[in-house]
Amino acid sequence: MSTKYIKTLILFSIIFVSNALVAVSLPDFTQLAASEGKTVVNITSIKNTSVPENNAPPFPYDEHLQEFFKRFGIPGLPGMPPNENAPREKQVMGTGSGFIIDSDGVIITNAHVVNDADTVVVKLNDQREIQAEVLGVDKRTDVAVLKIKAENLPKVSIGDPTKLKVGEWVAAIGSPFGLESTMTVGIVSALGRNLPQENYVPFIQTDVAINPGNSGGPLFNTSGEVVGINSQIYSRTGGYMGLSFAIPIDVAIDVANQLKKDGKVSRGWLGIAIQEINKELSESFGMKTTKGALVAGVEKESPADKGGLKPGDVILGFDNKDINISSDLPKFVSSTKPNTKVNVKILRKGKENNLIITIGEMPTDEVIVARKNSDQNKVNRIGLVVKDLTPQQKKQINESSGILVIDSQELASNAGIRKGDVILGLNNNPISSAQAFNQAIKKIPKGKTIALLVYRNGDTLYVPIKITN
Repeated sequence: MSTKYIKTLILFSIIFVSNALVAVSLPDFTQLAASEGKTVVNITSIKNTSVPENNAPPFPYDEHLQEFFKRFGIPGLPGMPPNENAPREKQVMGTGSGFIIDSDGVIITNAHVVNDADTVVVKLNDQREIQAEVLGVDKRTDVAVLKIKAENLPKVSIGDPTKLKVGEWVAAIGSPFGLESTMTVGIVSALGRNLPQENYVPFIQTDVAINPGNSGGPLFNTSGEVVGINSQIYSRTGGYMGLSFAIPIDVAIDVANQLKKDGKVSRGWLGIAIQEINKELSESFGMKTTKGALVAGVEKESPADKGGLKPGDVILGFDNKDINISSDLPKFVSSTKPNTKVNVKILRKGKENNLIITIGEMPTDEVIVARKNSDQNKVNRIGLVVKDLTPQQKKQINESSGILVIDSQELASNAGIRKGDVILGLNNNPISSAQAFNQAIKKIPKGKTIALLVYRNGDTLYVPIKITN
């Protein structure tokens, strides 16, 4: 083979490869950034604290942003104390992101961004800052809905996350470390990802750079449609490590609609404890695979109990959907409307059977609506912040009286009272209102032990508390 021929072959190869590289172009996100950036908001949540002055946090600006600028040696940030001995306000601030879903000021973000905040401020793309009302939060899906007084706002377009494909390009816009209107891009890494302790969300996994402050911001497809809410990252350092997780937007919108309408999310409930089936368990049950959810316990008088489920049953199917892994079951059950009759396919003592079970409504130990006023911020003598139950909440727990625990500290917390508990009685006397309860607590002599009747997850229990102050 001649040298001239070889040179010609190399030249044609270079031209071919160059043309191939030109043909494979990366997506252009400039139009998406320009059109959708104005639908994304920055959220600041402020929580008042009651810690001693010498233990108070720094002046109220985001701790992540502070650390970021420290690393780059930028002094004199607005709001920074001039020296270490300067007085410090008793506030804790955090930042996050959100996006507008209705032009009249309805915004979606993560529950963990605004949960327990005393004040929430939304900063729009046009730099306006407006205090927001928290319409509701749902910790189980990490979704919250806010409302600001504004009109004709730009809103996002909602996409279909079920059409996403692994390898597809996606983009996030948010405020990492408080840096507003930051866009990062990547691809979909996996779909329907199950995470530990997160049984209600089939997460979208991406390699989009997500950092503190991005939480609650939108995940866009290349058409400029929101397909998810950036919610979590996997990290050993606290920063981005290539694993980011977003809540599918269809899940979030369903939750948001319920929060706007009812102030809570209604979910289906069976009342069972389940566990994964490993190889050893499958062999002991005479199964050929490890598919299904093993029933480890059945709550008495629960829908599962009434429907005939027993410990040791293996649930193979629910409402004509296969249960491949145990974490499939909570998602299917929770998305089923209460009072719906469903077919549950089980394996019991080596034989398959079908049960018809009427799904109940999942109890909740969370604050249903996160609206607050100045009276609710007051901690009473035993460390409780309480509020009156709404008629809807009384109906939900089938009680005519009671008060909701918004926060539990000091004596009450040490005794086992939790946020979300409902206090029905004090020393066998029913509780008529939060005001009456706080007045009664004031009159208890020091050293006396009181008994609170508490409602929690469908059960009642007495909690003793000794008055020490």
